[in-house]
Amino acid sequence: MLSIWAPDGIGEITAGDDLARIVTDAVGPDLEDGDILLITSKIVSKAEGRRILAADREQAITDETVRVVASREHPNGVTRIVENRLGLVMAAAGVDSSNTDEGTVLLLPVDPDASARALRSAVRSTIGLRVGIVITDTVGRPWREGQTDIAIGAAGIRVVDDLRGQTDASGRPLTVTITAVADELAGAADLVKGKASGRPVAVVRGLAHLVTDEDGPGARALVRSAEKDMFRLGSDEAYAAGFTAGAGQSL
Repeated sequence: MLSIWAPDGIGEITAGDDLARIVTDAVGPDLEDGDILLITSKIVSKAEGRRILAADREQAITDETVRVVASREHPNGVTRIVENRLGLVMAAAGVDSSNTDEGTVLLLPVDPDASARALRSAVRSTIGLRVGIVITDTVGRPWREGQTDIAIGAAGIRVVDDLRGQTDASGRPLTVTITAVADELAGAADLVKGKASGRPVAVVRGLAHLVTDEDGPGARALVRSAEKDMFRLGSDEAYAAGFTAGAGQSL
């Protein structure tokens, strides 16, 4: 049976806090071998000292940006969809100004997969259990309204479930089905964590078959390569790039 819950008892996190101890103390004796911990990236960033002074949030976004995908002006300012240093495509490069002191912003962890590996190792050494760790963050999505959480870091868990080579219920072969289970877990966990409930960690039980002995490739394996990315630019940006390229061609 699949169950998901979010414990209370995790207060404000500050730089240098022992996050693994705080999380295991909050979960308490309820944690079992094969459980998966879903941890909001915000508290990982805080523990790792990724809170910075930023009088200009836009400059902080620029500093974290590798490539602009799309930019749109609106009555409240400008929204920038960019690729950040982690290869993630998201609004504002993942720079967050919510739930942090005025005049500061939170950057994503430098290496969320490394953060997940360290947390997994610390949990195992502390309580002797084999668990999976997923670090989550919130993103919007092309074609769909609203936001959901995805995995940006992972350790000790299969981030995808490759069903190719199997058959469906009608006996037809599956040739392209690769389920992004880490992202699905991140979205499901957000239903119990919430955005303003003070519960930044969730526990998933019932999917121990996804938990691995080794750390694994991490959430970075979910980032689509440039060669396979059919949507590298926003619609206006793609049109402008095509127009510019066409203007340079002689008839």
